[in-house]
Formats: sequence, C-alpha cells, structure tokens
Amino acid sequence: MDQCGPMVLDALIKIKNEIDSSLTFRRSCREGVCGSCAMNIDGTNTLACTKFIADVKGDIKIYPLPHMPVVARPGARPHRTLAQLASIEPWLKSTTQAPTRERLQSPEERAKLDGLWECILCFCCTTSCPSYWWAGERYLGPAVLLQAYRWLADSRDEAAGERSTSSRIRSGSIAATPS
Repeated sequence: MDQCGPMVLDALIKIKNEIDSSLTFRRSCREGVCGSCAMNIDGTNTLACTKFIADVKGDIKIYPLPHMPVVARPGARPHRTLAQLASIEPWLKSTTQAPTRERLQSPEERAKLDGLWECILCFCCTTSCPSYWWAGERYLGPAVLLQAYRWLADSRDEAAGERSTSSRIRSGSIAATPS
C-alpha cells in the first residue's frame, strides 16, 4: 500500500485493481458529494472518500452500512431508504405559472434553508439511528425527515399545507426535525 492515495477509498480501489478483483463497493465522485461510498469504517458510518487512512490506528475494519441490504460487501444498496425518500416527494411543488427566471427568495427566507439542503443523502445518520433499526419500515429516519422539513421550510414551495398534513411525514416523527 506504499503507492496509494491517502483515503480509505484509495486503498479499496488499489485492492480491487491489484489484489482482489472480486471486491465490490460503490463509489462515484471521490469528493464527499454523492454519498455513494458510505460504509462503516472502524465502527463509524462515514464516507470512504473522506476518511484518511492515517486517521485509523492499526488494521482498518470495513463493513457495509448497518441495517441495509447487502448486495456485495462492503457495498450496500439503500432500497428502503430511497423508497422512503421518494414517499415525501422531495421536489419543489408549485401550481402557479413558472417564472421566466428562477423563483426568488429574500435573504431571510433563504437563510431558513441553511443546514437543510447540504445533506448528500449518504444515509450514514439513518443507519446509525437506533429508532430506524427498530422500526425502519415505519420510521422515515433522520435523512428523510431532514429532507421533508427542507421542503416544508422552503418559501418557494406551494405545497407546505399538503406536506405538513401528510400522514407519511407525521408518522415519521416530524417533530424531531429542526425548528
């Protein structure tokens, strides 16, 4: 591993290319933007592309994200989580005519979205959540609830009433989201 990049993802790619071509994992951007390389590294759910090899003492232990269906180790495919995300309809809803340019917000309205839109949906938080472990079929989990609240807080979205009364969101403990 002398000629390897500094990240755990670099080591995985090197192992796959030079040692064991049967090793399977998901990756895409290598920049901590897409969330594809989310896995459990030394007991912590994290992104392999942002985890430095030097930060790990001793042998590196890599596992799939907990409570996710495994397609091939250490990659996990988030079936249920993506279906749950789709159930909240995470897109702008509007019944008014689309403007010729973007839908504008005041700086104050925009500030309400800070901390909500940055989530890359890697589901590391969701797979670390005991409530999701115990009731994942019924509980949406932190990542999906954050996205649900993101659209409730967006001043450009015209479906806030419809969204806030959605039984799917209410049963997902919407009260656990930021105020």
